[in-house]
Amino acid sequence: MAAQGPSATLPDARPGRLAVGVLGVGRVGATLGAALQRAGHRVIAASGVSTDSRRRAEVMLPGVPLVAPDEVLVGAGLVLLAVPDDVLPGLVSGLAASDRLAPGTLTVHPSGRYGLAVLGPLTRAGGLPLALHPVMTFAGTGTDLARLAGAMFGVTAPEPLRPVAEALVIEMGGEPAFVPEAARPLYHAALAGGANHLMTLVTTTVDLLRAAGVDQPERMLAPLLGAALDNALRHGDSAVTGPVARGDAGTVAVHLAALRAAAPETVPGYVALARLTADRALARRRLTPAAAEALLDVLATEGGSAS
Repeated sequence: MAAQGPSATLPDARPGRLAVGVLGVGRVGATLGAALQRAGHRVIAASGVSTDSRRRAEVMLPGVPLVAPDEVLVGAGLVLLAVPDDVLPGLVSGLAASDRLAPGTLTVHPSGRYGLAVLGPLTRAGGLPLALHPVMTFAGTGTDLARLAGAMFGVTAPEPLRPVAEALVIEMGGEPAFVPEAARPLYHAALAGGANHLMTLVTTTVDLLRAAGVDQPERMLAPLLGAALDNALRHGDSAVTGPVARGDAGTVAVHLAALRAAAPETVPGYVALARLTADRALARRRLTPAAAEALLDVLATEGGSAS
């Protein structure tokens, strides 16, 4: 990693006068750019090529010129690299090769997957690297700004830059949480598994209830799932209820038969989650070994052919 340079190159701990360039005006980039601007920063340029990106920039960053990626670096004290994970390494390399990055520029990405290493080429060119990942889903509209209030950000930063990273997060309305560089993949896997798979689980449940004749499945689920999430976050495994946690193998067998008849594609997911639930209940002695054995036998025989 390149030297951080003299303290004079670092922005004030209240960086309200930074000129910001936004590379990528997708849902995250547009929202964070707008949040930085709302906090007192000035977005001077952005890049975006798709029609959706251009429209989003008009709404979220009105008056900000859209330019070529390397031109976003010109005059910027902070560059936000808000592009898809698979694009980020190539973009960083290309920008470093352009020689347009001014030494001392904060180079920030909001990716959950990456830490600081991906910014290496820009760091060697004099950039000051920060990974600021908002733990939030985005729709790409003005409502996203409100959702940032109180949201956690996974922060990875060199020690001298931690106060700067934390100040930026707080100014955007978030709360910083430090994540070590080596832990970024596990951190991101945990968040993606929780949020993305929860979305799939909920939408699948809605479809199953609709197939069962329920007219308003979303209304039926809202209080149940809200209470379940609250209990899980407050009480952990001790709050788990239902036939798997009780070791009710007969009910689980009926569930699997019904799912195989109505939506066989959901059986492997049900089996996998039921096994994980049983394992955790058994480890915490909420499920007896005898009940767990009967339950796992059902999951093996009833679910095996669909797994």
